[in-house]
Amino acid sequence: MDVLTPHPLVERARRLATDLLLPEAERVDQEWVPASHIEAVKRSGLLGVAAPAEYGGSGAPPAVLRETAEILAGACCATWFVQTQHHTPVQTLARSALPVRERLLGPLSRGELLSGVAYAHLRSYPRRPVRVRRQGDGWRFDGTVPWYTGWGLNDVMLLAGATGDGEVLFAFAEAREQPGLRASPPMRLAALTAARTVSLELDGLWLPADAVALHTPYDAWAAGDRIRTLHASPAVFGVAEAALSLVDDGTAAPLRARLAAVRHRAYTLADLPAQEEQTEERLAVRAAAYEVLRAATTAAVVAGGGRALSLTSRAQRLAREGLFLLVQGQTAQSRAAHLRALGGTCTPEERRQPPRP
Repeated sequence: MDVLTPHPLVERARRLATDLLLPEAERVDQEWVPASHIEAVKRSGLLGVAAPAEYGGSGAPPAVLRETAEILAGACCATWFVQTQHHTPVQTLARSALPVRERLLGPLSRGELLSGVAYAHLRSYPRRPVRVRRQGDGWRFDGTVPWYTGWGLNDVMLLAGATGDGEVLFAFAEAREQPGLRASPPMRLAALTAARTVSLELDGLWLPADAVALHTPYDAWAAGDRIRTLHASPAVFGVAEAALSLVDDGTAAPLRARLAAVRHRAYTLADLPAQEEQTEERLAVRAAAYEVLRAATTAAVVAGGGRALSLTSRAQRLAREGLFLLVQGQTAQSRAAHLRALGGTCTPEERRQPPRP
């Protein structure tokens, strides 16, 4: 994107970050993401950044989604994490041909509704933490969703479960307690407690057939999910950049150059068609992004000295957010690759290998 003519949504993200998210970030970190933050995100149009224009979204290219994510995460990672869940339901509906598309894609694209997601447990398959089976003219969900973010802030959720015959089903439900759905108290976490993460107990939650957005073999869904989780999250670069803003220019310059190089490699790979032979390269770049994030947040803590240990310290908050990003979106494959990189199995030359065209 031409830096001289930023996309309007990038400008809105910057204003939102500067005027609201960043000044409140330390307070939010110790409390909860307030509903007023979510209302501001809804009004900004950022929930529709990648949504189809014909449904009220912006239909912006992936580069705009990545840049706005960097800005929001660097300002307040908890608020970013709540709203970033929304883009998966939007993209799922945009690809769906089922009736729920016409009911929800417009309100979600226009930011009238905020959606959360409850599907990461599918990655433990063939275990089935959430089991789904047909019941009457709808579907019954039973089991436990270990992690659900944005409870009390989301309007709806995209809930997934696995059937007994190797299929997965995604359906929309109201994000509130109801017969068959009960939430735990919000979890106290080392980072992003403010994002209001709970577990959900499902005991016969029934959803009608017209709530279903996707019904497909597990293997078909998993193939696409594996590709998505190979990429470095834009939030990694946003938090790293925010940490470097707390360090003197002399110290920050070489780290900022490393950050720019890894970001370029990561986004170049993300824009290429998925190819099986690029899996290890993509995982290596993801691990390299974490390495720069660790260096940047450590530098911010060191530069802050003893003050950085205060819970009101921005450097300390960013360091904890960096820890959270190490495991966000993690799969067994990405975990193994990251551990190999930490153990020195991947050489610096391999990590610097440029992406193939």
